[in-house]
Amino acid sequence: MSDQFDINSLLNQAMEMQSQLMEAQAEAAQAEVVGRAGGGAVEVTVTGSMEFRGVRISPDAVDPDDVAELEDLVLAALTDAMAQLEEVQRSSMGGLDLGALSGMSGLDLGGGGGGGLPGFGGALDVSGSDADDEDDDAG
Repeated sequence: MSDQFDINSLLNQAMEMQSQLMEAQAEAAQAEVVGRAGGGAVEVTVTGSMEFRGVRISPDAVDPDDVAELEDLVLAALTDAMAQLEEVQRSSMGGLDLGALSGMSGLDLGGGGGGGLPGFGGALDVSGSDADDEDDDAG
């Protein structure tokens, strides 16, 4: 049969993709982003490996009579940082051709629902976030 499935080719492609994925994950983990809210009144610094490095709050953002506004600004800055990390992950995956294997022998390697890539697991999925809206409301 000339259309016989070549398992060695599939395994070689899978190993190459795994290597590329690991490189992309390492690259994303090294990234550092700063989430901002209130026109920069609140800033949160976080790495791609989810290590929170710092929080900066402008004295102008601190109103003892309106603690809720400061809480909203911090939350908006965190949401902004998470959205930026998601973009860093997406960008680092840009050169990774995950579709190469799915066409072979009818295999569906897409995860059946767009759940993301192994190792990223949607942990930074901020889809549907309204970080920009919160930033606008808070500032």
